[in-house]
Amino acid sequence: MPPKPKDRVLLSFTSRPSRPEPRWKAWLAAGLWLGLIVIESSNSLSSENTSRFLYPILHFLLGLDPFQFLDWHFYLRKSGHVIGYAVMSALFYRAWRVTIPVRGTPRWSIVWARIAFFMTTLVASLDEWHQSFLPSRTGRVYDILLDSTAALGAQVLICLLLKGWRRTEPNPRDDDPSRSEKDSIEEQASVGN
Repeated sequence: MPPKPKDRVLLSFTSRPSRPEPRWKAWLAAGLWLGLIVIESSNSLSSENTSRFLYPILHFLLGLDPFQFLDWHFYLRKSGHVIGYAVMSALFYRAWRVTIPVRGTPRWSIVWARIAFFMTTLVASLDEWHQSFLPSRTGRVYDILLDSTAALGAQVLICLLLKGWRRTEPNPRDDDPSRSEKDSIEEQASVGN
C-alpha cells in the first residue's frame, strides 16, 4: 500500500494537519473579494456618494457636525483601503498556498507571501488606474502605497501567526538552586573538550 501524502495545514493555528482544501474554494474566495473591490471602485461608492448615507448615521450616533464629519469620512475611507487590501492579500496567500506546492509542506513560505503581496499591489495599482478614468474618483499613488503597506502588514502577520515567534527556551538546569556554581563551570568545561 503506497504511503499517503501529508495533509496541508491551511491558515490554521494548530499544528494538527487537516484535510487539504480544494483549490477552487480558495480561488473563489479571492475572486469574490476582488469583485467586492471592483464594486467599491465604482462611481456609486465615490466619496460624495458614501457621505450621503454615512453623515446621517454618524451624526445620529456621534453627534458630528459637517466639519467633524469630513475628518471621520476621510479616515473611514482610508481604513476601508487598509482592511480591504489586507484581506485581499491574505486571501491571495491562501489561494497560492493550495496551488503551489513547496517542499516539506511548511505552514508558511516566502514564495506564497511574495506572490500574494505582488498580486495585491497589482490589484491596487489597476484599481487606482481605473479610478483615474472616472469623473467622481481620483487615482492616487498614495492609495497604492497605503494598499501595498496593508498587504505587506497582512503577510507579516500571517508569517508571525503561522511560523510563531521564535523564543529561546531557558534551560531549566540554569535555575536549579541545588546546583553549585562549581558544577556548572565543570559542565561547561567538559562541553568545550
